[in-house]
Amino acid sequence: MIALIQRVTESKVVVGDEIVGAIEQGIMALIGVERGDDKSKADKLLKKMLGYRIFADEDDKMNLSVEAIQGGLLLVPQFTLAANTKSGMRPSFSSAAPPTVGEELFHYLVEQARHQYPQVKTGQFGADMKVHLVNDGPVTFTLQV
Repeated sequence: MIALIQRVTESKVVVGDEIVGAIEQGIMALIGVERGDDKSKADKLLKKMLGYRIFADEDDKMNLSVEAIQGGLLLVPQFTLAANTKSGMRPSFSSAAPPTVGEELFHYLVEQARHQYPQVKTGQFGADMKVHLVNDGPVTFTLQV
């Protein structure tokens, strides 16, 4: 599984005219599911996202996690993260999990996140989403398990 995480001061996901998920300070994470991914990888990815130290401490060092600052976590399904872009001028999605598997693992990740952390919001699987964010820094990392 892949997560592209961004430290944000605010972020929201809009589907049609409706805001389906929004946070203030925290992490906006685009989530990609690859072939061979399973629940254990989703668990490892969640642990890493919640504990990854990307927020400034009192000495302005990246030393605090989203849990430590009690920030929001916005999980957004992003099929295209699993694309193979190594050759050619068009992405290949052969490494991406089938949509049913991707949806199942994304929903599992969300369920586990909500059991472990109180401030979880989401995008909508399979929807045409408009993702708005203010990247703080900018600070962006790719996490892969």
